[in-house]
Amino acid sequence: MSRVGKNPVVVPAGVEVTLAADKISVKGPVGTLTQALKGEVKVEREGDTLLCKAIGDSAQADAMSGTVRALLANMMVGVSKGFERKLTLVGVGYRAAAAGDALNLTLGFSHPVVHKMPKGVKVATPSQTEIVLTGADKQQVGQVAAEIRAYREPEPYKGKGVRYSDEVVILKETKKK
Repeated sequence: MSRVGKNPVVVPAGVEVTLAADKISVKGPVGTLTQALKGEVKVEREGDTLLCKAIGDSAQADAMSGTVRALLANMMVGVSKGFERKLTLVGVGYRAAAAGDALNLTLGFSHPVVHKMPKGVKVATPSQTEIVLTGADKQQVGQVAAEIRAYREPEPYKGKGVRYSDEVVILKETKKK
């Protein structure tokens, strides 16, 4: 059995878990998340912990037990604390402004870029060059951050573009003649 799958998932206080045959729902102060379950993994509740057990001896079922356990752990953190991703704009004239459920970006194009936020993801701009994305679903927050970064990825010579706040861009030496 997967080493990750053997570890129990602790249900924090204030979080409700609903188990069904083919899906699991988790409700907490930040939001509600649901996850579909495959037939290869069974989730059991023992007190305030959840256990993921592989059905059968196949390698696929073993791998899925670890995957489902990791997804459940992320759901518990998401509905109790939430997830946050920070982006930084580097470049002269690059600006960001949050307007309701949209993010207005000025990234050196001839037109402004407007990115609509999906349901469940909130955006804030503490300064013109900082973007903070928050939400309960780790995958969704990361996907939105990747979509925003894709508008203008950091280039390797001056480092201009949209980057994650913890990202390190290694600059190349300029081209010689």
